[in-house]
Order: sequence, then C-alpha cells, then structure tokens
Amino acid sequence: MPGPTRSSRRPLAALRGPLFALALLVAGILAWQWLLEHPQHNPWAPLDLNDPPGLATRAKFAQLKNDLAECRAVLARSEIAFAALPAAGEGECARPDRTRLGDFPLAPDTPPVTCPVAIALELWRRDSVAPAAREILGSDLARIEHLGAYSCRRIYGRGEGNWSEHATGNAIDIAGFVLENGKRISVLRDWPGDGPEARFLRAVRDGACASFATVLSPDYNAAHADHFHLDQDARWSGVCR
Repeated sequence: MPGPTRSSRRPLAALRGPLFALALLVAGILAWQWLLEHPQHNPWAPLDLNDPPGLATRAKFAQLKNDLAECRAVLARSEIAFAALPAAGEGECARPDRTRLGDFPLAPDTPPVTCPVAIALELWRRDSVAPAAREILGSDLARIEHLGAYSCRRIYGRGEGNWSEHATGNAIDIAGFVLENGKRISVLRDWPGDGPEARFLRAVRDGACASFATVLSPDYNAAHADHFHLDQDARWSGVCR
C-alpha cells in the first residue's frame, strides 16, 4: 500500500509550528494560574507572612533588607502588630530603622530592631520555636529570653575592626526559652548533652538559619556559649554555625 505522498505531508508539517505555539500558550496560562493560586511560589506576588513558605519566599524576604517601606508593608499586610519608631543614633550607630513588634513573646522586654530582624523573629517563632517546643518538649512556648539587640560597638567590643550588627539594632542575642508549663531552657546550661532540651536548642538553632542571614551558637566559639546571635547582615547570608 503506498505511503503518504510528499504533498500530503506538507499540511501536517505546516501545522506543527502553530500547534507547538498553542501548546506553549496553554502551558503558560496554566502555569500563571497555578502561580496565582500559590503566591508563596510566585516571585511577583507581594510577600504575605500568612502564606506558607514557598520557592519565592526567601528571595522576596532578602529584598526587604534594602526596602524599609516594603518591609513594614509586609508586616502590615501580614497583620503583625508593630510600631515604627523614630530614627535614632548617628554615624556607624545610626538607626534609621527602629521597628518594635507589638505582640511578641520576648523577655524581659521587646526591644526595637530592624524590620528584617522583626520579620525573621516572627517566622522563626512560628515555623521553628513554637512547633519544636510542642513536639520535643510537650508544651507550648510562653516567651523567648534575650540579652539585648542594640549596642553601639564593634564586633566583640574591640577598639577597631568591623562594626557589629548590634550597632544598628540589626541583631538580637537569644539566651533561653520558657514554656507554658513553667520549664525554662537555657542555652548556657542545656546546650551540652543529648537530652530533649539540647535537641530542642539544636532544632531552633537550625530553624533560625531559614530566616536569619547569620546564626551563631555555642558551636561557633566560646563567646557564644550562653546565647544565639541572630542577625540580618546585608553583606551575606547562609552563615549557620
């Protein structure tokens, strides 16, 4: 039986281009619809902290370090209570961004920090600290104890060298956690060993690395034996020790 003639194959070949273009168009429409339904994966969707973490979350979060207005817009959009305080300080210790969370379980107080630190604290509490407290220690989180955020000084208080992220309130030191059942977990006391308290501390240390640019723990050096240093250094990210 004779096969298709050359003339009969020409219309089929001519259709391949338009059919391929149509398939691409349909795929593009479906992909865009999927992105609209999953804003956590959509790089063009405004960041909302109430959305689950997604493929685009980290990149959008990183952009906030240089955009104070949008950072505070994210807090407002996410219905997170905060206060925008007046700028303070001067020189290397100037603090144009002083953002104080309004309903966050910090103790002994809630110090002003930069807006990116405020967002990171909220994500860390929600996605790491609170779940780890329930799953590992069997109780809800009551408060997070800190050693301070702002300190106009260079790294390790030296007389020269790079300025600390604390100099602009772009860092906070976390010393312990208190649970609803009254139990207190101390970084200094409970980090050594392999009990549930130590496992909890390692879990929340690792969890902080998903939100903060720099996370330093007792594993880093002796200067951090009693606290976690958490900051949002704009120069780099992914420092997790």
